[in-house]
Amino acid sequence: MHAMPLPPRLKLVPPGVWVALAWSASTAFTFLARVRLPGEEAANELAAAQFYRWDGLLILTIACALALLGSMRLHRRPLTALTLLLAAAAFLTANLAAGAIQLAQFLAVDLALYFIAAGRPRRTGVTALSMALAVLLVWETVRLLRGWGIGTLEELTVALTAVVAWLLGDASHRTREYGETLRARAATQAVTDERLRIAREMHDMVAHSIGIIALQAGAAARVVHTQPDAAREAMTAVETTGRETLSGLRRMLVALRHADQDGDRDRAAASVEADRLHPAEGLADLDRLAAATTAAGVQVDVHWKGARRQLPPDIDLSVFRIIQESITNVVRHAATTACRVTVDYLEEHVAVEVTDDGRGRGSTTDTGFGLVGMRERVALLHGEFTAAPRPEGGFRVTARLPVPATAATVAA
Repeated sequence: MHAMPLPPRLKLVPPGVWVALAWSASTAFTFLARVRLPGEEAANELAAAQFYRWDGLLILTIACALALLGSMRLHRRPLTALTLLLAAAAFLTANLAAGAIQLAQFLAVDLALYFIAAGRPRRTGVTALSMALAVLLVWETVRLLRGWGIGTLEELTVALTAVVAWLLGDASHRTREYGETLRARAATQAVTDERLRIAREMHDMVAHSIGIIALQAGAAARVVHTQPDAAREAMTAVETTGRETLSGLRRMLVALRHADQDGDRDRAAASVEADRLHPAEGLADLDRLAAATTAAGVQVDVHWKGARRQLPPDIDLSVFRIIQESITNVVRHAATTACRVTVDYLEEHVAVEVTDDGRGRGSTTDTGFGLVGMRERVALLHGEFTAAPRPEGGFRVTARLPVPATAATVAA
């Protein structure tokens, strides 16, 4: 059976509050154990002579003050807090005239040990456990040297609970560290996969551009003597295509030089041939994407702003991929029937925004690391990217990519 997870609101309760509640419950239990409850012939424990006297109540007050002060400092100064809790346990036990520190008085200490081991470095947790065991040992040693009776079995039981509490906290700490390591590895792998995907797409675009250059150059060679104007136009197209291709390659290769592609080369090589069969996509395919998504049940409203122009292939594809991934996240996670896509052609940038008014959990739940991929694409092109819930509800994804000044303006 799997353990039931804590409700979200309980997770927000600070550890110090739980420790204070544990102290209050154990103190109440201590009093109940010394009172004859209904159905009992006598109390389970005999009250010490000073238990209800003014000096006993004073000791109880001091112990409670120390415990509450320790609970308040648990988050900022855990070892100081544990010292105060141990002192409180010793004070209250002295008021009971018991031969050993009782398990009830050590309950708050055990809980503090758990939180310290779970949330602090291992060295701090080991120090805290050593402090707790040392207090138990000193308690028994002092009583033994003074010729008083000791409760060896009781003290061993209390020590065992302290060790178990520390072990549980340490296990929780290790589990959380392992989970964070797995998430970091998954995020790193997602970035690497996205870079490989971009590299494969760049390969296709370069192959396409080189093909165009070859055709234009061949045409120019054939008509250079008979139709010089046509040859000039062809060579101009060769120059433009070559410059755009080289510019895109330079941007991508510089950004990708740090990518670790070891272990992924075989998969990338196997995917190149399959990807080559499909033409590179871009903003020209946005209306088709919107129509397909609308037919699937989520209406996509596309709005164009500014003078539409031909974008460099790498930027055109990246903008389309960002919109595509954002729409996919809306369909999967937003729990809505509509979203809005805005593409704005600015003077030196192209900006895209995808918004929805859904009440789902948003794109942050995308287990495929879609946001990581989008952010990586924008970073590679030296742009700006944001993804966050909207104050009025729903989710917003925005991207702003710089566009080279050589991009030609075309009619919308």
